[in-house]
Formats: sequence, C-alpha cells, structure tokens
Amino acid sequence: MSHTTNASAKLLARVRRIKGQAAALESALGEGAECMAVLQQIAAIRGAVNGLMREVLEGHIREHLGPGASAAQRGAETEAVVAALRSYLK
Repeated sequence: MSHTTNASAKLLARVRRIKGQAAALESALGEGAECMAVLQQIAAIRGAVNGLMREVLEGHIREHLGPGASAAQRGAETEAVVAALRSYLK
C-alpha cells in the first residue's frame, strides 16, 4: 500500500492526535467531567477518525482505481472498497 507509505508521516500525525483525544476522553470520564464536555470530546474523536478514513480511502481510490489500473484490478479493488465502506458505516 504505497499510498499509506508515501503519506505515513501525515497519517501517523493524525493517529497521534486521535490517541491524545482518546486519552483526554479517558481522563474526562475518570474525573467525572460534565456530560457536554464528554460528548464534545467524543464528537471530536469521531471527526478525527472520519478524517483519517477519508484520507486513506481517497489515497486508495486514486492509486488502485485510477487511470493506471487494469480492468481486473479495478473490479477487485472496487469490491474491496465497498466491503470496507460497509464495515465502516455499520
């Protein structure tokens, strides 16, 4: 998956931010934070994960379904993307 290798620093930075947000959520819950603060943190984490998914999915589509892909590769990759989206959107 060279599209994730090429952008690994950027993707890892996103993952580290998500990790920090999850740690902040854990602390907030442990300290008995207000419900709205907890909900806001959960929404922020969800947005960050969605952004990460969007970035990786876009790279995958551009690399594996773009102009350089064969018809057979496009068919297989389309099915893989559909399966990933179904799993993600459950």
